[in-house]
Amino acid sequence: MALRKIREIGDPILNKVCKEVKEVTPRTLDLIDDMFDTMYDAMGVGLAAPQVGVLKRIVVIDCGDDPILLINPEVLETSGEQTGSEGCLSVPGKCGNVTRPNYAKVKAYNEDMEEIIVEGEELLARALLHEIEHLDGHLYVERVEGPLMDVINPDDDEEEYTENIDIPDDTI
Repeated sequence: MALRKIREIGDPILNKVCKEVKEVTPRTLDLIDDMFDTMYDAMGVGLAAPQVGVLKRIVVIDCGDDPILLINPEVLETSGEQTGSEGCLSVPGKCGNVTRPNYAKVKAYNEDMEEIIVEGEELLARALLHEIEHLDGHLYVERVEGPLMDVINPDDDEEEYTENIDIPDDTI
């Protein structure tokens, strides 16, 4: 389908509460396809509709197993605790430590408006909760413990990366 522009921190749409999806139309299906394409192109784990400028309660997630679509998701249960580095396609180049539940159970609807239950631990739980918060106008930066840090991608600038980790010259 098509790639959509990812809205970045400071864009007011990211702080708005999304509207419930009443029915899945052909336009909704196009949006869902575009969201998956946009998420994969940006190498993300999840994407919520407001991140592409649409105030609808739709989330897509792919942690590497099967792609997940959630329409009108609702958190039913959480438990445990995990603290880890978290980033967001709407806050490019940054990450920060966030504590979230280690387990999440979510009720939502699929593209046929059939009720589904999704349960996840660790990364999937983090992704579920992170993306659902977007639907209520919240970004992970509100939860960051300590400063936001720069994301270092060793593929972007190999020389800069090796200089920063202080590798002895005779091993390069």
